[in-house]
Amino acid sequence: MSKVTRIALVGASGLIGSALIRLAVGRSDIRVIAVARREIALPKGARMEVLVADPANWADAIAAANADVLVCALGTTIRKVGGDEAAFKAVDHDLVLACASAARDCGIRQVIVISSVGADASSKNFYLRVKGEVEQALGRLRLGRLDVIRPGLLRGARRELRPAEGLGMLLSPLADLLMQGKWRKYRSVRDETIARAIVGLTREKAAGRFVYEHDAILRAARRAGDGAA
Repeated sequence: MSKVTRIALVGASGLIGSALIRLAVGRSDIRVIAVARREIALPKGARMEVLVADPANWADAIAAANADVLVCALGTTIRKVGGDEAAFKAVDHDLVLACASAARDCGIRQVIVISSVGADASSKNFYLRVKGEVEQALGRLRLGRLDVIRPGLLRGARRELRPAEGLGMLLSPLADLLMQGKWRKYRSVRDETIARAIVGLTREKAAGRFVYEHDAILRAARRAGDGAA
């Protein structure tokens, strides 16, 4: 019988975290253990643990998950934090880094982080600059394996209304067709495709730091299989 990969998930209530939880339903090859600040709604048939703790104590919860892989799908928006850049950075940089450090310290072999296409520590765009800065900081942690997923526009049913993203999703089929060559990395991608890419990446064993943009995300998703025993 194949080994079950235990995945500690932070950011379980967000778009990607929710998609990963749905994907895990009925699969025998992965087990998700969510680390969250409060109880989360689970889909029918989900067989998983939810470790509830204040973020200040997430290091202990991550260690208690006894996981093989940490998936960090944390993220907020400037709008959600009322334009407070420090509050945004506290989640998308500081908390991400703290979770990855906790994973390293308790012996988790692989960390998979959801970033963004265009992430660049030297960008004039605050959002992309923070994403780039946290990628750099993660690279200095000396993790056994670090996988950075950089999607373009994420398509899926969000709990909160984001008007600009809603319009983007409506226009994405046409926009995607226009994005060729070096622009392909900006194509939109569905939440469930990212979830499948995460599962596909948990099968990789090589050490090092790896970055995945649009086409590489699709290839990783094809490696997820169906989870049959």
